[in-house]
Amino acid sequence: MRLDKWLWAARFFKTRQLAVEAVERHRVEINGQPCKPGRDLRAGDRLRLAQTGWWREVEVLGLSLQRGPAPAAQQLYRDTPDSLAAAAAAAERRRLQPEPAASIEQGRPTKRDRRELQAWDRWSASLNDE
Repeated sequence: MRLDKWLWAARFFKTRQLAVEAVERHRVEINGQPCKPGRDLRAGDRLRLAQTGWWREVEVLGLSLQRGPAPAAQQLYRDTPDSLAAAAAAAERRRLQPEPAASIEQGRPTKRDRRELQAWDRWSASLNDE
């Protein structure tokens, strides 16, 4: 079975095109080797997938030509213990990061603020007006 079809059927990617792009950008490896989207995949192969902030490692348990519901897709692979530990560490890092919105000192101006700014711009005098 083609790698890109399996990644789509196992619900790692929303579309086959996204799976193809990830494989072409070397974000997917089979048994530690870079591969192409059309590479044949077999049960027992180990995949390494780039996730946001960590690498996910799974073992292929089965093949499916159809994209089924999520519980059926989860039966096609098994995460390795190292991958589960890396996922937990990545989740902890995300949890401890500061909230991006907290760094914004002042947000979008309110209607009152915009009116005050417009009035200030309209009536302000400059040195050149003398």
